[in-house]
Amino acid sequence: MRSIWNGAISFGLVSIPIKLVNATESHAISFRQIHTEDGGRIRYRKFCELEDREVSGAEIGKAYEDADGTMIPISDDDLAHLPIPTARTIDIVAFVPAERIDPLQMGAAYYLAAGGAAAAKPYTLLREALKRSNKVAIAKYALRGRERLGMLRVVGEAIAMHGLLWPDEVRAPEGVAPETDVTVRDKELDLADALMDTLGEVDLADLHDEYQVALEEVIAAKAAGEEPPEMPAPAPGGKVLDLMAALENSVRAAKESRGAEEAEHAEVTALPRGRSTRAAPKETGGRKTTAAAKKTAAKKTTAAAGKTAKSAQAKKTAAKPAAKSAERAAAKKTTAKKTTTKKSTASRKRTA
Repeated sequence: MRSIWNGAISFGLVSIPIKLVNATESHAISFRQIHTEDGGRIRYRKFCELEDREVSGAEIGKAYEDADGTMIPISDDDLAHLPIPTARTIDIVAFVPAERIDPLQMGAAYYLAAGGAAAAKPYTLLREALKRSNKVAIAKYALRGRERLGMLRVVGEAIAMHGLLWPDEVRAPEGVAPETDVTVRDKELDLADALMDTLGEVDLADLHDEYQVALEEVIAAKAAGEEPPEMPAPAPGGKVLDLMAALENSVRAAKESRGAEEAEHAEVTALPRGRSTRAAPKETGGRKTTAAAKKTAAKKTTAAAGKTAKSAQAKKTAAKPAAKSAERAAAKKTTAKKTTTKKSTASRKRTA
């Protein structure tokens, strides 16, 4: 990576030669201004409003505009003599816990690369000291003509520096929060917690800029002389009239979405990253996810079990009257035999 600034870290009496490199990069697509009739580039020329003529870069300097419009010229020589002791030095002034730093202050991020073999030992010393202390270093440095505030922390095996705004550059959030008194019920908080739990966590590496992907498709289609692809319409917005209903619907939708994603990951092999084409619409007709199939099988099993139980109960119920009838018939038959036996005995006695 190309360095944008060379200097040293001042750590007490220890000086560590370093090179400053950008830690981030922008993938945003930029556009040029053109003349819509013929496609010619639109360019800006710098004119002096007093002489009404174009001037070259060598004729252009700096000035501070006073409140009454007066221009006060400031030369590069004036700026060079400003008392900035951190002109080529990142001067560490303190070590503080990371939670002391307000994220609102954090700005551009840089990597600090060791400047040569001689810097390896002190660089490693500072890195390991930051690791063991669980603190970050607060430093002052000068970049692009002004003194700035920075925060040094360990990223992997490297030292990174975040540019910080000065405390008086961060606005207080006055007039931002709602001024009306609002009561939030416990049930609403419970639903909000349920929605947060359902959405769960995410690997930030899996997130991407869908707008840029769509824009790349439009540019590719136009370059090929084709019609740009139709993009899905954005979801309609509106006022939330029933907060509870909105939360309940959100939880339900999040659960369904999470279930669909899990089933998709179980059945579909993910495409390799780095492709700028949009994913094809998911085919759902004629297929059931694993979760859905299990749910359907469970329903069928439960229904069959219920049907079997009902059938057995019906047979048992039907068998009860038949058993009672058989018992009554057997009792009648026994009674009839006893009566016949008695009559036969009485007849033999009379005959004798």
